Amino acid sequence: MSDELDDEDRKGGPDKFIDHRAAPTRVGLVVPDVRGRAYGHSLEARKAEFEGLAHAIRVEMVFSEVVKVREIKPATFIGGGHVAEFAKRVKEEHIELLLVDTQLHPIQQRNLEKETGAKVLDRTALILEIFGERAATREGVLQVELAHLNYQKSRLVRSWTHLERQRGSGGFGFMGGPGETQIESDRRQLQDRIVLLEERIDKVRKTRSQQKGKRDEVPFQIVALVGYTNAGKSSIFNTLTGAGVFAKDLLFATLDTTVRKLPLPHGREVMISDTVGFVADLPTELVAAFRATLEEVVDADVILHVRDIANEDHVAQAQDVIKVLADLGVTADQVPIIEVWNKVDLLPLDEDGVRVIDAAPIGKVAGTVAVSAHTGEGIEDLKLAIEKALASRSRTYRVNIPHTAGADVGWLYGHAEIINREEPDEEGQTYEVRVEPRHAHAFNDRFASRIQH
Repeated sequence: MSDELDDEDRKGGPDKFIDHRAAPTRVGLVVPDVRGRAYGHSLEARKAEFEGLAHAIRVEMVFSEVVKVREIKPATFIGGGHVAEFAKRVKEEHIELLLVDTQLHPIQQRNLEKETGAKVLDRTALILEIFGERAATREGVLQVELAHLNYQKSRLVRSWTHLERQRGSGGFGFMGGPGETQIESDRRQLQDRIVLLEERIDKVRKTRSQQKGKRDEVPFQIVALVGYTNAGKSSIFNTLTGAGVFAKDLLFATLDTTVRKLPLPHGREVMISDTVGFVADLPTELVAAFRATLEEVVDADVILHVRDIANEDHVAQAQDVIKVLADLGVTADQVPIIEVWNKVDLLPLDEDGVRVIDAAPIGKVAGTVAVSAHTGEGIEDLKLAIEKALASRSRTYRVNIPHTAGADVGWLYGHAEIINREEPDEEGQTYEVRVEPRHAHAFNDRFASRIQH
């Protein structure tokens, strides 16, 4: 299936929230700190991450402030004094957009816009915008648009008329003006577009399912990289495979899944995939929409959970990743998870020259490996750990194949690992083979009567 975008995929898509003009949009960041709410991440980490999300799009950050919220206001979320303060700053500092690090109800969003005179976007809308800019494949674009339109269902009001600008002819995203379809004002058009997108995505998924069926005939196991965004997954992917995947100190630097072949130390080859990074409070609309994109994770034989061990917030980040995996139906009981402790080159050394690593695995893991994608430290140990985890999932058999059953010998070489071949006798030859779980059923159907116990 081609990844090229056709005119139909671009036509009628959602409009951008911000217009990317010659001059970047001037924004102010508001990070609410609600009394009594358990966030999991430290306030400093939350603020830094939200600033990172804002930097992931082309805006000019004018200010970033933490706002203490004793009690959530139904009308505006934050208190009236803070609203008045931001209204003043919007006017004096020519702020066009306020980004609020929480999920706002539509009425709160509209009231904040009315009171401050600036366009207001919450955390979900910001992440949707980033995904809209990063999506490169046809499937990715369709999935982002569907997630965006579902988010917009409750926000079909003309509260932004004074800020709207017509969308340009180029580019695809969510931060521009109303565009030609006026989706926000026409619920029927929006619903028609949603139905059309769902039909197209369903076709994509059927095609992927057919491709997956063909892939299962290929004797390669799948190793999937997952992790908090900016943990260094793509850098590790590049170091392992020599690929040129985009890797930058930027949240959501990669979006679409990339797959490459990876040779392991003892001759086995696997397919390794680099996926989108996770983040705290990932919008449910995107978790659902990108389930198909993340199917490499769902179907993986081994998962590499990459952690930025030099980040002070790495424990909370790891917990967020495990939660998203659980939402996808992936647990350590189903597939081995290796924790990859990345960026150890940034950690201090003790007096004996040993890295000081203050970390412990989160949940059940098949092992931990300390690495540095930057220096290459620990990469060979990681390959060995992958090999060990894969072997732990496979079973070893001794099976006798008659000399006349050449097709069965071919099947073994194509779908199993030949460990040893015994000297042939008059009836045939006995093979010691290692069989992966995904080929176990077919192996037993074919060789059950010939297995030697």
